[in-house]
Amino acid sequence: MRAFLWVAFILLVCIDYKKESTSANFWRITQSKLLVGAEQPEKYLDLLRNKHVALVVNHTARVGEKHLVDFLKEQGINISKIFVPEHGFRGTADAGEKVDSSVDSQTNIPLISLYGKEKKPSAHSLQNVDILVFDIQDVGVRFYTYISTLHYVMEACAEHQKPLIVLDRPNPNGHYIDGPILEKKFSSFVGIHPIPVVHGLTIGELALMINGEKWLEGGREVALRVVPVRHYTHLTPYSLPVKPSPNLVNDVAIALYPSLCFFEGTDISVGRGTPFPFQVVGAPEYRGIYTFAFVPQPSEGSKNPLHNGKICYGIDLRNTSLPIYKLDLTILIDFYQKAPHRENFFNSFFDKLAGTDKLRKQIQEGMTAEAIRQTWQQELILYKQMRKKYLLYQDFE
Repeated sequence: MRAFLWVAFILLVCIDYKKESTSANFWRITQSKLLVGAEQPEKYLDLLRNKHVALVVNHTARVGEKHLVDFLKEQGINISKIFVPEHGFRGTADAGEKVDSSVDSQTNIPLISLYGKEKKPSAHSLQNVDILVFDIQDVGVRFYTYISTLHYVMEACAEHQKPLIVLDRPNPNGHYIDGPILEKKFSSFVGIHPIPVVHGLTIGELALMINGEKWLEGGREVALRVVPVRHYTHLTPYSLPVKPSPNLVNDVAIALYPSLCFFEGTDISVGRGTPFPFQVVGAPEYRGIYTFAFVPQPSEGSKNPLHNGKICYGIDLRNTSLPIYKLDLTILIDFYQKAPHRENFFNSFFDKLAGTDKLRKQIQEGMTAEAIRQTWQQELILYKQMRKKYLLYQDFE
C-alpha cells in the first residue's frame, strides 16, 4: 500500500508540473488578487488528509491573516512536527544565532531546529512522517539561508523517500538576475548552489531547479509538488505582508539587501541595531569622510550589533527609488577606496557571500563597478538558459 501511495504521488506530481498559464497582461494584475500557494488549499489539502504531516515553516507561512499551522489544524490535518530555519519559528532570533529545538507553547507541537547542531532533518526526526510541506518566504538572494534549508530538506526527503510539497510565494527581487555565479569551492550555508547572487526564481522554481539539475547529494531526486502562486509573473511588484527576517523590515531593505549584504564581509555596519537595517552603511573610522551618522544599539534580532554604541559615519539610502534592477557595487567600492586601512577592509566571510574570490580581487585591483559586472555576463547567459526550464510564471525577459 505504501509503495502504491508513493507511485500515485509521483504521478500526481508529473501531471501538476506544468507552467501556470499567463498572458502578456498579467503584470498589470494588482497585488490584492495574488493567491500564494498556501491560499489555494484545494490544491494540497487532500494530499495531507489522514497523514502524519511535518511542516518546514516560520512566521511567514500565512494563509491570509492566519498562520498555516492554525489553518491546517482547523482543517483537521495532523501536524506531527515543525522544522524551523534560521531566526526560529517566530522569526526573532539574531542572524547566525543558534536556534534550539523546543515545543511550541500555543500548539504543543515539537519544533525541530534546522539551524543548530543539525541543518538537515535526521532519519530519527522523519520517523512517523508521511509527507512534508515547505512554506517560507524567500527574498530571491543566494546568501539568504532559507534556500539552504530548502536544499537540505529536499535532500532528507530524497534519502528517506518522503514526498515534499512547496507552497510557493512571490519573489520581491524576482524581476532581475545579477551577480557572480557561486564556485563550488566557496560553497557554505550562505551559498550552496551554482546560481548568481540574485537568482530570479521563486522558491518553488528553485526547488524544481535543484531537483532537475540533480544538485542533491548523490544526484537523488525528491517526489516534489509545487503549488504555484496564482496571478503572478516575474514583473509583478510584491510588498511582503510580514518581514521575512528581523533585519529586513520593509521594501527598501529587501531591495537593497542583495547589494548591501556584501558589507557583512567587512567591518562596516549595515545598520543592524538601528530602526533602519540594510538601509544605511557606515563605520566609526569614516568620520570626516561621510557626514551622515548613526549609532547601533541592541535590539530584537540584533542583540550585539557591529560597532555597538559607537557613532558610525556613512550614507543613508532610505530614500532609494524602487525598484532596483541590478546589483550596486559602487557603494562598496567607494567605501573600500576611502578606507583608512584597505588591507583590513575584507574579512574571510566576504568570499563566501560573493561565492568567489574574484570579486574581492577585482575591487582590490581597482576595477570599476561596470567593468566587474561585465565579467559576470557570459556565465549569466548560460544560467538564464538553464533557468528557463524551471519557470512557472511569465518572465521579465
